[in-house]
Amino acid sequence: MAEQSDIVHNRIAMLRAERGVSRRELAEDLGVHYQTIGYLERGEYSPSLHLALRIAQYFGVAVEVVFSTAPFKRLGE
Repeated sequence: MAEQSDIVHNRIAMLRAERGVSRRELAEDLGVHYQTIGYLERGEYSPSLHLALRIAQYFGVAVEVVFSTAPFKRLGE
């Protein structure tokens, strides 16, 4: 299991839901396997810098909006 400090938190699932994009669609557009998106969303895999930047670009947001070394606050907090 990864050390707490090694975990990269992300908002991929939230961004996909907001935009109505499936894991498979996102994966195809990024040129990765759809299971990779699932691993990323569950925190089981940390993306390369290149992939993280491509995901942020796909959603049209800064990389810090998608990824963080600290947990994101829940909506309404």
